[in-house]
Amino acid sequence: MNHIFYLMGKSASGKDTIYEALLADSALQLSALIPWTTRPIRAREMEGVEYHFTDEEGLKALKAQGRVIEQRTYQTEHGPWTYFTVDEGTSDGDLLGIGTLESYLHLRAYYGEGRVVPIYVEVEDGIRLGRALRRECKPGNHRYEELCRRFLADQKDFSEENLRKAGIDRRFSNDNECAECIRQIAEYIRSIQEAG
Repeated sequence: MNHIFYLMGKSASGKDTIYEALLADSALQLSALIPWTTRPIRAREMEGVEYHFTDEEGLKALKAQGRVIEQRTYQTEHGPWTYFTVDEGTSDGDLLGIGTLESYLHLRAYYGEGRVVPIYVEVEDGIRLGRALRRECKPGNHRYEELCRRFLADQKDFSEENLRKAGIDRRFSNDNECAECIRQIAEYIRSIQEAG
């Protein structure tokens, strides 16, 4: 493994779309760093694609093996959900991960500052809230309490102070054209890959 490019941003900033596009870009040759969770699998999700799904007993077993790098538990409207990263051994190439500022800091501490590269996507809060609301209005969603909890939690988690403390100075705007944001991030990743 050379680098872990770690995609972060507040909820509804377009991270999933950007993540999928970067993984699909064959020129970047990125493999997915797949996180783990104890939350239930959602419709259209597949084991080992978006997440590795387990339960509390599975999490305890991985911790006993010393393989859990970091974990975060959220008290959601549906009960506690834990998200975590597992050391799954070595990889020959670069990885692309997606997560929170907190998980980025743990990965950086575990693997080293030079190996974990932050990619922070930002979207103006009004645009982001509108996107989140449109997503929850779709049939089968309607998790408005969770939308509000995540929106407010992200305001604290990704505060300017926390970003500054984490050394996040490079930002990629996804307010308008997602394709342009993806192009800029891909160019940035290539520049780091070329530099070694």
